[in-house]
Amino acid sequence: MLDTLLEIVNTVRNNKGLATLSDLKPSQDLRNDLGFDSLDLAELTVRIEKEHGIDIFADGFVLTVSDILAKLAK
Repeated sequence: MLDTLLEIVNTVRNNKGLATLSDLKPSQDLRNDLGFDSLDLAELTVRIEKEHGIDIFADGFVLTVSDILAKLAK
């Protein structure tokens, strides 16, 4: 699951002109550590929903990689 999430995160980062990450840590903040803004978070949501069928923001805010993993584990 983390590998798939890493691919999605890197797609969003690359579309924004940011460097590819080699790994993700659960504690990473989506805005501060990954450099995402609200448009990037929207793209991330759409890509995760397409891949996993889950709207990660349906139940409230998601701030970290760990928050996403918890939603995907449900």
